[in-house]
Amino acid sequence: MARKAMQVCPTPGCPTLTPSGRCPACQAKARAARPQPNQRGYNSAWRKASADYLQTHPYCECPACAALPQLQRDLATEVDHIDGLGPLGPRGFDPSNWQAMSKRHHSRKTAAETWGT
Repeated sequence: MARKAMQVCPTPGCPTLTPSGRCPACQAKARAARPQPNQRGYNSAWRKASADYLQTHPYCECPACAALPQLQRDLATEVDHIDGLGPLGPRGFDPSNWQAMSKRHHSRKTAAETWGT
């Protein structure tokens, strides 16, 4: 079985070799630097607003699901900010800036916006 070559951690200035992605030390440092959800606006007001939205929008509204009949769509479990700015953005609590999404579709969209994949 072929082994994958080690690579240098992609964090600028870190020389650590890893099998893929950031080294454990850089991952921990990035995790510690990220603000807590409450600090990013995901507080009780957001939890109530998103729960109310999911009550009236129970199916995933992502572009892939929008083309399907409603009962063939994934169930929505998360509310996405279309502009990507979250609850602290200028339209954070504007329902016209929201879309109900399944966990897997929301994670895929967030990863594409964050990492450009």
